[in-house]
Amino acid sequence: MAQFDLPLDELQKYRSASAEPEDFDAFWSKTLQEAREHDLEARFVPVETGLTTVDVYDVTFAGFGGHPVKGWLRLPAGASEPLPVVVEFIGYGGGRGLPHEHLLWASTGRAHFVMDTRGQGSGWGGGGATSDPVGSAPSVPGFMTRGIDAPENYYYRRVYTDAVRAVEAARSHPLADAARTVAIGSSQGGGITIAVGGLVPDLAAIAPDVPFLCDFPRAATMTDRDPYREIGYYLKTHRGRTADALNTLSYFDGVHFAARGRAPALFSTALEDATCPPSTVYAAFNAWAQDDKRIEVYDFNDHEGGGPFQEAVKVDWLRSYV
Repeated sequence: MAQFDLPLDELQKYRSASAEPEDFDAFWSKTLQEAREHDLEARFVPVETGLTTVDVYDVTFAGFGGHPVKGWLRLPAGASEPLPVVVEFIGYGGGRGLPHEHLLWASTGRAHFVMDTRGQGSGWGGGGATSDPVGSAPSVPGFMTRGIDAPENYYYRRVYTDAVRAVEAARSHPLADAARTVAIGSSQGGGITIAVGGLVPDLAAIAPDVPFLCDFPRAATMTDRDPYREIGYYLKTHRGRTADALNTLSYFDGVHFAARGRAPALFSTALEDATCPPSTVYAAFNAWAQDDKRIEVYDFNDHEGGGPFQEAVKVDWLRSYV
């Protein structure tokens, strides 16, 4: 697909029309308070992988509702001093994968924590290991409309809470330097990264690539690609519920988390991305409250974005922060 969204000069000025709920902060404060009533119980079990440069730990911690959430922690082999921590969130449908995957960040001398996404991990990659024990009202296959009847029931309330708890779990390891913790992710992982950046006030930096879960009112009507299209499929059947659905989604819109972002931020977008249209990415980037921010733009790429080129940019950029 050729470039289809706003011209770049308009993207740079674009602001979302997504309406922020009046009780947004109260909703998330209560949600996280309830989650923290459960002991984090972060457990790190060594895994034999055959790797000689990286030590891997199978992680379990208590997420939303005290539900067990899995992850991997990878450390440079033989590390003995506290390390900067990179917490990574995974794209839609993927899971934490296998122990030998995702070796880049530990190879840079940092601790690398990958969170499994509850209920996912069967669409691509090496799989996942975290169930979602919470049911929902009728929804379209996928995750975008699970619990969309009310903010309290919505699927991403659980995922975003898991993600905040993942940061807490990563920081709890004795070789983690909590003051040098960053969050990263691509697509869904990028959207989760933005949410974490708005909910965890003391991150050292964040780096969301081609982020999903931003500017729902525009995304749901602009692209016919999944996952956003799941919202349209739902409303095609459940006629007359558009306002209610958008109200629920507003509590999970990256634009509103971005307005609370305090960490330095490196975003990326692709101008031919029909999965996460560039205007929806710019909506979150332009709302990001920290002045220390930049966005990498890939003119002729779709949802793959910068791929390995963007990884190289992130490795270089993070040297300034952790």
